[in-house]
Amino acid sequence: MTEQTGPELKGKVAIVTGAGRMRGIGRGTATVIARMGAHVVVTGTGRDPVSFPQDEKDAGWRDIYSTAEQIETFGVSALPLISNVADQDDVHKMIEATLVEFGRLDIIVNNAAAPYGNDRVSVMDMQTDIFKSIVDVKLMGTFYACKAAATQMVKQGEGGRIVNLSSTMGKSGRPNTSAYNAANFAVDGFTQALAKEIGVHGITVNSVCPGLIETARLDPMGRADRWDARLDEIPLRRAGTDEEVGELIGFLCSQRAAYITGQAINVNGGVITER
Repeated sequence: MTEQTGPELKGKVAIVTGAGRMRGIGRGTATVIARMGAHVVVTGTGRDPVSFPQDEKDAGWRDIYSTAEQIETFGVSALPLISNVADQDDVHKMIEATLVEFGRLDIIVNNAAAPYGNDRVSVMDMQTDIFKSIVDVKLMGTFYACKAAATQMVKQGEGGRIVNLSSTMGKSGRPNTSAYNAANFAVDGFTQALAKEIGVHGITVNSVCPGLIETARLDPMGRADRWDARLDEIPLRRAGTDEEVGELIGFLCSQRAAYITGQAINVNGGVITER
Protein backbone atom coordinates (compact mmCIF):
# COMPACT_ATOMS: atom_id res chain seq x y z
CA MET A 1 0.00 0.00 0.00
CA THR A 2 1.36 3.44 -0.91
CA GLU A 3 1.37 6.26 1.60
CA GLN A 4 -0.80 9.34 1.14
CA THR A 5 0.84 12.00 -1.02
CA GLY A 6 0.88 15.54 0.36
CA PRO A 7 -0.47 18.34 -1.83
CA GLU A 8 2.18 21.07 -1.56
CA LEU A 9 4.39 19.97 -4.45
CA LYS A 10 1.86 17.88 -6.34
CA GLY A 11 2.73 17.77 -10.03
CA LYS A 12 6.14 19.36 -9.52
CA VAL A 13 9.34 17.74 -10.76
CA ALA A 14 12.52 17.85 -8.69
CA ILE A 15 16.13 16.77 -9.11
CA VAL A 16 18.19 15.85 -6.05
CA THR A 17 21.87 15.19 -6.73
CA GLY A 18 24.02 12.98 -4.54
CA ALA A 19 21.07 10.91 -3.32
CA GLY A 20 22.42 7.36 -3.24
CA ARG A 21 23.48 6.84 0.37
CA MET A 22 21.08 5.16 2.80
CA ARG A 23 22.17 7.59 5.50
CA GLY A 24 22.50 10.79 3.52
CA ILE A 25 21.04 14.27 3.10
CA GLY A 26 20.23 13.51 -0.54
CA ARG A 27 18.06 10.51 0.29
CA GLY A 28 16.49 12.32 3.24
CA THR A 29 15.64 15.29 1.04
CA ALA A 30 14.34 13.22 -1.86
CA THR A 31 11.90 11.33 0.36
CA VAL A 32 10.64 14.52 2.01
CA ILE A 33 10.01 16.14 -1.38
CA ALA A 34 8.29 12.97 -2.60
CA ARG A 35 6.07 12.95 0.48
CA MET A 36 5.11 16.52 -0.45
CA GLY A 37 3.92 15.27 -3.84
CA ALA A 38 6.76 15.87 -6.31
CA HIS A 39 8.18 13.41 -8.80
CA VAL A 40 11.89 13.11 -8.06
CA VAL A 41 14.99 12.47 -10.16
CA VAL A 42 17.84 11.19 -7.98
CA THR A 43 21.45 11.06 -9.07
CA GLY A 44 24.57 9.31 -7.87
CA THR A 45 28.01 8.45 -9.15
CA GLY A 46 27.45 4.70 -9.45
CA ARG A 47 29.39 3.71 -6.33
CA ASP A 48 31.01 0.28 -6.28
CA PRO A 49 28.94 -1.88 -3.88
CA VAL A 50 32.22 -3.13 -2.39
CA SER A 51 32.69 0.38 -0.97
CA PHE A 52 29.25 0.50 0.69
CA PRO A 53 29.25 0.82 4.50
CA GLN A 54 28.25 -2.33 6.36
CA ASP A 55 24.74 -1.16 7.21
CA GLU A 56 24.01 -0.65 3.50
CA LYS A 57 25.36 -4.10 2.68
CA ASP A 58 23.29 -5.66 5.47
CA ALA A 59 20.15 -3.92 4.21
CA GLY A 60 20.73 -4.92 0.59
CA TRP A 61 20.91 -1.23 -0.29
CA ARG A 62 21.28 -0.47 -4.03
CA ASP A 63 22.32 3.19 -4.03
CA ILE A 64 20.02 5.49 -6.03
CA TYR A 65 17.80 2.56 -7.03
CA SER A 66 16.86 1.97 -3.41
CA THR A 67 16.27 5.69 -2.91
CA ALA A 68 13.97 5.59 -5.95
CA GLU A 69 12.03 2.71 -4.40
CA GLN A 70 11.51 4.75 -1.23
CA ILE A 71 10.29 7.71 -3.30
CA GLU A 72 7.75 5.56 -5.10
CA THR A 73 6.14 4.48 -1.81
CA PHE A 74 4.62 7.97 -1.73
CA GLY A 75 2.69 7.37 -4.94
CA VAL A 76 4.94 9.53 -7.11
CA SER A 77 7.45 8.64 -9.82
CA ALA A 78 11.21 8.40 -9.46
CA LEU A 79 14.01 8.44 -12.01
CA PRO A 80 17.44 7.22 -10.85
CA LEU A 81 20.37 8.49 -12.93
CA ILE A 82 24.11 7.95 -12.81
CA SER A 83 25.60 11.41 -13.23
CA ASN A 84 28.86 13.22 -12.52
CA VAL A 85 27.96 16.80 -11.64
CA ALA A 86 31.59 17.87 -12.15
CA ASP A 87 31.14 17.10 -15.86
CA GLN A 88 29.09 19.78 -17.62
CA ASP A 89 28.04 17.40 -20.39
CA ASP A 90 26.74 14.94 -17.80
CA VAL A 91 24.73 17.72 -16.16
CA HIS A 92 23.12 18.61 -19.49
CA LYS A 93 22.25 14.94 -20.00
CA MET A 94 20.69 14.88 -16.51
CA ILE A 95 18.43 17.82 -17.38
CA GLU A 96 17.56 16.32 -20.76
CA ALA A 97 16.66 12.96 -19.20
CA THR A 98 14.42 14.75 -16.71
CA LEU A 99 12.59 16.58 -19.48
CA VAL A 100 12.17 13.41 -21.54
CA GLU A 101 10.70 11.57 -18.54
CA PHE A 102 8.59 14.32 -16.98
CA GLY A 103 8.40 17.22 -19.45
CA ARG A 104 9.42 19.90 -16.98
CA LEU A 105 11.72 20.89 -14.11
CA ASP A 106 10.56 22.89 -11.10
CA ILE A 107 13.09 22.19 -8.34
CA ILE A 108 16.75 21.30 -8.12
CA VAL A 109 18.63 20.46 -4.93
CA ASN A 110 22.39 20.48 -5.48
CA ASN A 111 23.60 18.14 -2.79
CA ALA A 112 26.48 16.25 -4.42
CA ALA A 113 29.87 16.54 -2.72
CA ALA A 114 33.24 14.83 -2.97
CA PRO A 115 33.97 12.11 -0.40
CA TYR A 116 35.13 13.18 3.04
CA GLY A 117 38.71 12.38 3.92
CA ASN A 118 41.89 13.02 1.97
CA ASP A 119 41.31 16.78 1.80
CA ARG A 120 41.44 17.11 5.60
CA VAL A 121 45.08 18.22 5.78
CA SER A 122 46.88 21.53 6.17
CA VAL A 123 47.26 23.89 3.24
CA MET A 124 50.98 23.15 3.16
CA ASP A 125 50.30 19.42 2.86
CA MET A 126 47.36 19.74 0.44
CA GLN A 127 47.81 18.17 -2.98
CA THR A 128 46.62 20.44 -5.77
CA ASP A 129 44.57 17.74 -7.50
CA ILE A 130 42.72 16.94 -4.27
CA PHE A 131 41.91 20.61 -3.63
CA LYS A 132 40.67 20.91 -7.21
CA SER A 133 38.52 17.77 -6.92
CA ILE A 134 36.63 19.25 -3.95
CA VAL A 135 36.02 22.50 -5.83
CA ASP A 136 35.08 20.69 -9.05
CA VAL A 137 32.25 18.74 -7.42
CA LYS A 138 30.95 21.22 -4.83
CA LEU A 139 31.38 24.55 -6.63
CA MET A 140 31.65 23.80 -10.34
CA GLY A 141 28.99 21.09 -10.07
CA THR A 142 26.66 23.57 -8.40
CA PHE A 143 27.41 26.14 -11.12
CA TYR A 144 26.77 23.69 -13.98
CA ALA A 145 23.53 22.43 -12.46
CA CYS A 146 22.22 25.88 -11.52
CA LYS A 147 22.98 27.25 -14.98
CA ALA A 148 21.21 24.40 -16.76
CA ALA A 149 18.26 24.27 -14.35
CA ALA A 150 17.72 28.03 -14.24
CA THR A 151 17.76 28.19 -18.04
CA GLN A 152 14.98 25.58 -18.19
CA MET A 153 12.95 27.23 -15.42
CA VAL A 154 13.12 30.63 -17.12
CA LYS A 155 12.07 29.01 -20.40
CA GLN A 156 9.04 27.42 -18.68
CA GLY A 157 8.04 30.81 -17.23
CA GLU A 158 6.47 29.37 -14.07
CA GLY A 159 9.08 30.15 -11.43
CA GLY A 160 11.07 27.52 -9.60
CA ARG A 161 13.18 26.58 -6.61
CA ILE A 162 16.94 26.09 -6.41
CA VAL A 163 18.53 24.88 -3.18
CA ASN A 164 22.30 24.55 -2.93
CA LEU A 165 23.86 22.51 -0.13
CA SER A 166 26.63 24.40 1.60
CA SER A 167 27.83 23.77 5.16
CA THR A 168 28.81 25.37 8.43
CA MET A 169 32.20 25.16 6.68
CA GLY A 170 30.83 27.89 4.42
CA LYS A 171 30.34 30.11 7.46
CA SER A 172 33.51 29.61 9.48
CA GLY A 173 36.93 28.19 8.69
CA ARG A 174 38.48 25.32 10.60
CA PRO A 175 42.04 23.98 10.54
CA ASN A 176 42.72 21.34 7.86
CA THR A 177 39.49 21.99 5.95
CA SER A 178 40.68 24.66 3.51
CA ALA A 179 39.35 23.02 0.33
CA TYR A 180 35.92 22.36 1.78
CA ASN A 181 35.83 25.84 3.36
CA ALA A 182 36.74 27.49 0.08
CA ALA A 183 34.18 25.55 -1.93
CA ASN A 184 31.31 26.15 0.49
CA PHE A 185 32.04 29.85 1.05
CA ALA A 186 31.96 30.15 -2.74
CA VAL A 187 28.64 28.29 -3.00
CA ASP A 188 27.05 30.75 -0.57
CA GLY A 189 28.31 33.76 -2.53
CA PHE A 190 27.25 32.21 -5.83
CA THR A 191 23.80 31.53 -4.38
CA GLN A 192 23.37 35.17 -3.39
CA ALA A 193 24.38 36.39 -6.85
CA LEU A 194 22.12 33.96 -8.70
CA ALA A 195 19.16 34.81 -6.45
CA LYS A 196 19.46 38.48 -7.43
CA GLU A 197 19.79 37.62 -11.12
CA ILE A 198 16.76 35.37 -11.52
CA GLY A 199 14.37 36.54 -8.81
CA VAL A 200 12.54 38.54 -11.47
CA HIS A 201 11.49 35.21 -12.97
CA GLY A 202 9.92 34.01 -9.72
CA ILE A 203 12.78 31.58 -9.05
CA THR A 204 14.15 31.47 -5.51
CA VAL A 205 17.72 30.41 -4.79
CA ASN A 206 18.90 29.55 -1.29
CA SER A 207 21.69 27.58 0.31
CA VAL A 208 21.32 25.29 3.30
CA CYS A 209 24.26 24.97 5.69
CA PRO A 210 24.21 21.77 7.76
CA GLY A 211 26.49 21.17 10.68
CA LEU A 212 27.27 17.73 12.09
CA ILE A 213 24.75 15.33 10.55
CA GLU A 214 24.58 11.59 11.18
CA THR A 215 25.36 10.41 7.64
CA ALA A 216 27.53 7.77 6.02
CA ARG A 217 29.68 10.52 4.51
CA LEU A 218 31.08 11.21 7.97
CA ASP A 219 31.81 7.58 8.82
CA PRO A 220 35.57 8.14 8.31
CA MET A 221 35.44 10.32 11.45
CA GLY A 222 34.37 7.30 13.48
CA ARG A 223 31.92 7.64 16.36
CA ALA A 224 34.38 7.81 19.25
CA ASP A 225 36.60 10.63 20.55
CA ARG A 226 36.59 12.86 17.45
CA TRP A 227 32.83 12.55 17.09
CA ASP A 228 32.22 13.18 20.79
CA ALA A 229 34.44 16.27 20.68
CA ARG A 230 32.32 17.66 17.86
CA LEU A 231 29.12 16.89 19.79
CA ASP A 232 30.49 18.83 22.75
CA GLU A 233 30.69 21.94 20.54
CA ILE A 234 26.96 21.77 19.73
CA PRO A 235 24.53 23.49 22.14
CA LEU A 236 21.92 20.77 21.50
CA ARG A 237 24.57 18.10 22.20
CA ARG A 238 23.61 15.84 19.31
CA ALA A 239 24.09 15.43 15.59
CA GLY A 240 21.26 16.21 13.22
CA THR A 241 19.56 13.70 10.93
CA ASP A 242 19.37 13.62 7.16
CA GLU A 243 15.58 14.04 7.26
CA GLU A 244 15.84 17.11 9.54
CA VAL A 245 17.90 18.77 6.83
CA GLY A 246 15.46 17.42 4.23
CA GLU A 247 12.51 19.02 6.05
CA LEU A 248 14.14 22.46 5.80
CA ILE A 249 14.84 21.92 2.12
CA GLY A 250 11.29 20.74 1.53
CA PHE A 251 10.00 23.94 3.13
CA LEU A 252 12.26 26.06 0.90
CA CYS A 253 10.84 24.25 -2.12
CA SER A 254 7.26 25.01 -1.11
CA GLN A 255 5.01 27.99 -1.72
CA ARG A 256 5.34 28.84 1.97
CA ALA A 257 8.92 29.95 1.26
CA ALA A 258 8.10 32.04 -1.81
CA TYR A 259 9.51 35.24 -0.26
CA ILE A 260 12.78 33.68 0.91
CA THR A 261 15.69 33.95 -1.52
CA GLY A 262 19.42 34.61 -1.46
CA GLN A 263 19.79 33.20 2.05
CA ALA A 264 22.32 30.78 3.58
CA ILE A 265 20.30 29.03 6.27
CA ASN A 266 21.95 27.19 9.14
CA VAL A 267 20.75 23.80 10.41
CA ASN A 268 23.44 22.86 12.89
CA GLY A 269 22.13 22.59 16.45
CA GLY A 270 23.35 26.11 17.25
CA VAL A 271 27.09 25.58 16.77
CA ILE A 272 27.29 28.38 14.19
CA THR A 273 24.99 31.39 14.47
CA GLU A 274 26.60 34.01 12.22
CA ARG A 275 24.88 35.21 9.06
